[in-house]
Amino acid sequence: MNGIGDTTVEAVLEHLIADGAGGIGPAFTRMFELAMRLERERYLGAGHYERSGDRRGYANGYKPKRLDTPAGTRRVQVPKTSGHEDEPFYPQSPERGQRSVRAVMLAVAEMDIKGVSTREVEAILHQFGIEGLSSTQVEVTATIAP
Repeated sequence: MNGIGDTTVEAVLEHLIADGAGGIGPAFTRMFELAMRLERERYLGAGHYERSGDRRGYANGYKPKRLDTPAGTRRVQVPKTSGHEDEPFYPQSPERGQRSVRAVMLAVAEMDIKGVSTREVEAILHQFGIEGLSSTQVEVTATIAP
């Protein structure tokens, strides 16, 4: 993956240099997609267009997926595979951390419903490494949480 990964990382860094912290969402998306491509290459046992006797199948395009992340809701392209009969490929990275994000959102919603002040909610979340939660975010979370 040397050429493609290096150029993608460089493009992401150039994007961050140009846009600063405001560009963190698109930068996250590109890096996350690169990580999933790496997962696919490891699963297949060969890189993109690489010939190998150990290859388990072939890259077969991408499918879009909505992903809720600390960087906001992102739309990513999840890599697909074909030509293998064993277990299907699905990258593990999109699912990692999702339960904990949902749990935090539900906890914030419950605290808001029970009347815990925004300042107290922020203090609790700060202990978990989550900073910068505004009163609007607490209220929105409380209204959209199931």
